[in-house]
Amino acid sequence: MVLERRNGPGNRCRPNGVLVVDKPRGPTSHDVVAHVRRTLGTREVGHAGTLDPMATGVLVLALGEATKLVPWLTVHDKTYAATILLGQGTDTLDADGRQDTCTPLGSELLDALASSQPRAVAPLLENAFAVERARDAQIPPAYSAIKTDGQRAFALARRGETPALAPRQVRVRRLELVASRADMAARLGALDVELDVAKGYYVRALARDLAVALGTVGHLTALRRTRSGPFGIAEAIAHGAAADTLLEQICPLARAAAKALPVVRLTEAGVADARCGRVVRATDIEGHATGLSAWLDAGGELVAVGEADAEGHGRVVRGFVQSTT
Repeated sequence: MVLERRNGPGNRCRPNGVLVVDKPRGPTSHDVVAHVRRTLGTREVGHAGTLDPMATGVLVLALGEATKLVPWLTVHDKTYAATILLGQGTDTLDADGRQDTCTPLGSELLDALASSQPRAVAPLLENAFAVERARDAQIPPAYSAIKTDGQRAFALARRGETPALAPRQVRVRRLELVASRADMAARLGALDVELDVAKGYYVRALARDLAVALGTVGHLTALRRTRSGPFGIAEAIAHGAAADTLLEQICPLARAAAKALPVVRLTEAGVADARCGRVVRATDIEGHATGLSAWLDAGGELVAVGEADAEGHGRVVRGFVQSTT
């Protein structure tokens, strides 16, 4: 973790790096950001993808200069563990919403839920899972932050309107059944699933679409993000931690960039050119490859996120302030 000294009243220092928080159920992602801002006394805190209030798990926060890394922290796949209740639907597609539909499960589906195991999934369930694994377009939930005609979809939904949301391109890398249960008396069922998905995928929409494929309705009763790109739950700290704990757990700027991007080293001349926003010659980029990468100096400090062309010459995409400590 790097504390950069700032000029001004009190000569305060600001943290630069990435902090991974294990968000609990209840608070919004903004609540978590606000706590870190207050605790560390800085406004320079951003996030790399929010979680709904009901959801828990990995929330990646960028502090100080690391806020410039957010575009590259958000592009990675994410891993979730979720529980879907089948037979009841809610307006928000999760347990925080109002129940608006109820479709008791048929005997065939109840039997499939009661008998399925991770290594012996009933064909009825496997077929529905196969449809979702092959999905390349998904209609977002009505209660989402997507804008339609200049308004947030959730604002329209709260007024009783039905926002017209276009399908979005998505990718399901992995979708596995962990466990299934059947409540024969209530004619309800539940699925525990794990999935790896690309940016933009809504797990709440999975609950809706998987239920439809099974001939019923459904919603999420639990959702936990266990990984966001290179950042996993094992390195996350609890929400509400004190300042000393937060500072100890910050992943330094250069290390965070190296987690998100390929890394190259610049020569002294390359660093000088990059600091001034000039084209960096191929001979001043050590271990270069075409495309985006994190550019470090000889001491391991992050100079820029840069992009090299086919000849190996680099241009600065985003520069970073040189540490003064």
